[in-house]
Amino acid sequence: MHDWLANASFYEIYPQSFNDTNGDGIGDFQGIIEKLDYIKSLGCNAIWLNPCFDSPFGDAGYDVRDYKLVAPRYGTNDDLVRLFDEAHARGMHVLLDLVPGHTSVEHEWFKASMKAETNEYTDRYIWSDSIWTNTDSVLPSIRGISDRDGCAAVNFFSSQPALNYGFLNPKESWQQPMDAPGPMATREAMKDVMRFWLDKGCDGFRVDMAHSMVKGDDEDFSGTVSLWQDFRAFWDAEYPEAVFVSEWGMPDKSLKGGFHMDFLLHFGPSHYNDLFRCDEPFFSSRGKGSAKEFVETYLANRAKAPEGLICIPSGNHDMDRMARYLSPDEMKHALTFLYTMPGAPFLYYGDEIGMRYVEGLTSKEGGYNRTGARSPMQWNASENAGFSTAAAENLYIPQDPSEDRPTAEDQDGDMTSLLNHVRRVQALRAKHPALGNNGDITFINYEGYPLSYLRSADDEQLLVIINPGSEEARLFVPIELLDGVALVPIAIMSDRRECIDYEGVSEQKLTIRVDGCTSVVLKVKK
Repeated sequence: MHDWLANASFYEIYPQSFNDTNGDGIGDFQGIIEKLDYIKSLGCNAIWLNPCFDSPFGDAGYDVRDYKLVAPRYGTNDDLVRLFDEAHARGMHVLLDLVPGHTSVEHEWFKASMKAETNEYTDRYIWSDSIWTNTDSVLPSIRGISDRDGCAAVNFFSSQPALNYGFLNPKESWQQPMDAPGPMATREAMKDVMRFWLDKGCDGFRVDMAHSMVKGDDEDFSGTVSLWQDFRAFWDAEYPEAVFVSEWGMPDKSLKGGFHMDFLLHFGPSHYNDLFRCDEPFFSSRGKGSAKEFVETYLANRAKAPEGLICIPSGNHDMDRMARYLSPDEMKHALTFLYTMPGAPFLYYGDEIGMRYVEGLTSKEGGYNRTGARSPMQWNASENAGFSTAAAENLYIPQDPSEDRPTAEDQDGDMTSLLNHVRRVQALRAKHPALGNNGDITFINYEGYPLSYLRSADDEQLLVIINPGSEEARLFVPIELLDGVALVPIAIMSDRRECIDYEGVSEQKLTIRVDGCTSVVLKVKK
């Protein structure tokens, strides 16, 4: 495990919407540099920066036109390098968002691939061998776009042709095996992209759609896993301190493939949404949710992939804002959970102040229903909430129009605010090794309320109890799990200081009564 990763706490920045310093209504690198001290004040020491490469922005930058050039609206390559340098000077690290599975149709590789005559890029993408033969058995296709006789497969939107990493089990004449010259050249080209930015000071990558690389009967992802194992050998040989995080949502696959971390996502099998984003989230004070399937899936994944980190984000640019489902007070319990679980935590910009999902927005740059979760950061009570000096109609996305919209400045001075709660739980995590990224976890209760687990590392044991429901609950802790005889509160989130009672031991179980809307962290003392 990398030394810095063992203590990493990430902050995700959607650069378009973070901080605009040149008045064009779009955030930029200088705006991020200006806010590095703010990010550090949250307790975050690492940044995941959403795509910032040159793009026509049909999909908010996930349609890359040039992997080695940043989008001019954010600044220059030198400006991005300066962001790396400024972050490093503060003891922080920066991951860029890499999109290796597809490009924009405007990428020079694809323009060359569209040509009828054979060239270096002919097999850089997945093409059928006839305009009358589509690729729909594998992926949707676009056709009739050039003189080349064939249809091109797309990975997501129609403007995002799929790069060719080969097929695990080719079945059609146009499907190439993974070790064919075209797929191998694509692999080497992506390594070259990684080298370019790692040599400039990038600390690694969050990899978009990491599961989507190898095609053709790869339902168990064995082909894609082997592909990433090859990339891992490259990273270890040339950039051993670099960190790679997968957008996959299946830690048993991604960590086996060599990624250092995997995100649990709002889609896939993790039951992540059960906690934060459903009709009855577990962290709602209504107390009607369940964490059971989430925990059981989480434990199964930890057992299958014990070496890497499983990351639980507060949200991201593809999800509704957490505040669409939870109140600020409910979010405090959710973020207490986030910062007392193993794995490197990820905080989506604005979640630290409870930014809301902005309803009813017209899609921007391929955002569609995701657009409302990408609105500009709300810094203060000045024009455009301090995000930009541009006219309001020129902002990248309209802001939350509510008069009571939360701002970082307002919450900074309020010790009861969500912002300062994030700072406190981050500080608690940093102080106690048992709460760290690599600490062990033993769940005490995850059926009903409260949720409780024992965290441990070295000689430290901490008992975390989270009861977001409004009704009091009781926890029964087997005595053999406690390496000591006393439980001392070190952190309490409740309306009352006397929010828990130890009701005695019976049948080798300690009974703890927990008030509603209460989270506590208890130190087990010998």
